[in-house]
Amino acid sequence: MLRYLLIGAIVLLSACTSHAPLPEQTPNLPLPQQLHIQRLLDGQRQDWVLVIAREGPGIRWSMMDLLGIPQARQKLIDGQWQADGLLPPNPEARELFAALLFALTPKDELPGNYPDAWQHGAQRSLPSQWEVRYSQPLSFELNLPKGPKYLVTPLTGETP
Repeated sequence: MLRYLLIGAIVLLSACTSHAPLPEQTPNLPLPQQLHIQRLLDGQRQDWVLVIAREGPGIRWSMMDLLGIPQARQKLIDGQWQADGLLPPNPEARELFAALLFALTPKDELPGNYPDAWQHGAQRSLPSQWEVRYSQPLSFELNLPKGPKYLVTPLTGETP
């Protein structure tokens, strides 16, 4: 029994220490942006609204459900994520934000910010991390190797 607890603790600690890659420099994003995020996993769908805005020296990422209940808030300042507010840590949201930063990085800034990334036509990838398939610049499918698939579209006044 002790062996299994020890293995579980090691797995948990390694999950806490791993983090999604961030760009070498903060990309020039047209902000503010409001996005509709659909999370698809095992036949289940969750919908969120994400607001990305400049705030001082950083970028604030605020995600809420369709009722307006906050789900995650982070600030990206000087290449580091910082908690914003009193919400508990949300590692999945932090990885989603990092993946969205990759997906939203302008094509001409991609090589300098993500040296291992490639883009060909409407597809972009950071091997072993994320794959993005664009239908339009702000409408895309984001796939994580072990996790959910996300459908991202600009937020409009229409009901999802």
